[in-house]
Amino acid sequence: MKTKDILEETFMALSSNKVRSGLTMLGIIIGIASVISMTAIGTGAQNSIASSIQSIGSNLIIVSPGAPRGVGQQVRQERGSAKTLTLGDVEALKTISGVKSVTAEVSSRYQVTAKGTNTNTTVDGTTSDYPSVRNLTIDQGAFITDQNNLSGAKVAVIGPTVLSDLFGTDATSDSAVGQVINIKGNQFKIIGVTVAKGGTGFQNPDDMIYIPILTAQRYFSGDSYVSSISVSAVSSDVTTQVQNDITTALLGRHHISGTATADFSTMNQADIIATASSVTSTFTMLLSAIAGISLLVGGIGIMNMMLTSVTERTKEIGLRKAIGAKRRDVNIQFLVEAVMLTFIGGVIGVILGWGVSFGITYFGILQAQVSLSSVLLAFGVSAFIGIVFGYYPAQRASKLNPIDALRYE
Repeated sequence: MKTKDILEETFMALSSNKVRSGLTMLGIIIGIASVISMTAIGTGAQNSIASSIQSIGSNLIIVSPGAPRGVGQQVRQERGSAKTLTLGDVEALKTISGVKSVTAEVSSRYQVTAKGTNTNTTVDGTTSDYPSVRNLTIDQGAFITDQNNLSGAKVAVIGPTVLSDLFGTDATSDSAVGQVINIKGNQFKIIGVTVAKGGTGFQNPDDMIYIPILTAQRYFSGDSYVSSISVSAVSSDVTTQVQNDITTALLGRHHISGTATADFSTMNQADIIATASSVTSTFTMLLSAIAGISLLVGGIGIMNMMLTSVTERTKEIGLRKAIGAKRRDVNIQFLVEAVMLTFIGGVIGVILGWGVSFGITYFGILQAQVSLSSVLLAFGVSAFIGIVFGYYPAQRASKLNPIDALRYE
């Protein structure tokens, strides 16, 4: 048979029962659309997380208190409550070659009030070097100075989210400077408002209040320890070496013989991004695998339809074979019909998946990204399903005896 004849016969066979063909393709459509949209969402989430991590600082190395440990041991070994780092460690790290700037933090969440309004947010005690380490920009006013720290001043710099939560969405940065807020029974004067950076979760830089670290230690933590130390290297080329030097320096200061018994851990941006990417990739694969189950269901639906079609067209098959059609011709005919079903379903699924991804991006939920590889994979999978699940019905049709087929009622 000619290719043109095969395509015409396929079109006539599928269009003779449009509802059944449409319902058969539904499983493929939903499966392909789900896989593409889940992959797009996963890729967007991965890029968003990487962008957020990169925005917190340049060539950043974070030193955390508590011994390095594997996943699942944080609660048992009380990593979050460990107290091993001090401001003396901060001063020591400033002398390491390749270090651009160093800052420390004493961070916790508190209920903050102002003029009858309140919000629960992160209060971060830090130093004057924080903006250079964490790429923070001041919109109005000024950031915490060394003099503020030395004097234990009750001053605060707030993020734009805190600004709107405490003073209303119409409040401006310049109107907030000079206002007073109350943190855990202590009044702080606002001296600056930061520029919006974007972000979500407990470490959203827009939803934070910055105060002098000595003030935080005196009025809130009640000790001389810090929650973390952030180090900015002069370039990405020396980040790994700086990280190693930090480890060596702190081991010496803490009188520890080796990293196995270290009371702190270090992690650079590349490590953080790699860890976050690994987690998001795993979840994306899991969601895609779950969505892919509908492809299997769709394939079974196609096999069922093609078997029904073979039964309904038994006489037609017998007539074709009686007038000279070969077994190969009948096999190809039914196989093409199955592949065409999955191909059309795949096209519609790709369009639907792209539409879902576009909608998620359009409404600002997430920057979903549809990749060319996921589209090609969708078409490849749809064609594979058509061949696999269409092969048995096609073989069954081609093996029919023409005489028995013509007698079939």
